[in-house]
Amino acid sequence: MPHAYPTHEHARAAGAIVAWFAEQPETEAVLVTNSCARGKATADSCLDMQVIVSPAARGALDQLWAAFEADCPEVHALSTAGRWSELHLDVHGGRFSPGPIDHSGVDYLEIAVGNLLAYSVPLFTRGDRLERLRAEWLPFYDDDLRAKRLAAARHWAFGYLDRIPWYVERSLHFQALDRLFRAFQYFLLGLHVALRTYPISYDKWIREQVVENLGLPELYARLPALFELRRLESDELVGKAADLRALVDAYLLEQPGLR
Repeated sequence: MPHAYPTHEHARAAGAIVAWFAEQPETEAVLVTNSCARGKATADSCLDMQVIVSPAARGALDQLWAAFEADCPEVHALSTAGRWSELHLDVHGGRFSPGPIDHSGVDYLEIAVGNLLAYSVPLFTRGDRLERLRAEWLPFYDDDLRAKRLAAARHWAFGYLDRIPWYVERSLHFQALDRLFRAFQYFLLGLHVALRTYPISYDKWIREQVVENLGLPELYARLPALFELRRLESDELVGKAADLRALVDAYLLEQPGLR
């Protein structure tokens, strides 16, 4: 995947980070992730990076990195590149644990795996740890876990949508709007699981994910209208919930129906 730094400051910071971690024997891989990895960053974007180490080495290396970062001129200069340009770097042990998909919201397993392993660009590797992680998790995780998470995403999308007419009836229109968006996030999670494709995010890059990654431009054409309202304090949200319900019913299946 081609990556691109939007400014000289982003590039210099990345170079300094790679050089420092390459000197640490615990480092197994240094990767650029998110917008810079996908060539979508601007001067205002963060520089997102991940460093893979053995789980046992994570805590100690995290402390050493924090001390280096505090005095690194290239990292400090990054803040001058744009309005929100800063470094987001995580030292990762390379372990992924599925969390629950329930009433508290979507779980971020798929996003974590996707951004670390599927959509990242390695800048430094030592040994075969990154290769083994990618072999374990790509192109997608096992079918038993997939079936459980797809069923959970579908269940909770319907559960949130079921409440929207009741909220509207009680004039709780902002709560109904919130539940519509949360149901949409369950839908995006389930859609990616159904199509065995890791997501990037559930609240940004929606066009890129649905049109480019999933190859569903006809589906994307129907998504913006879900949130286009003429009047919030009306029964429009009941109709929007019905429209999203139809998409959940069609796409969150073992074999999505409207492809």
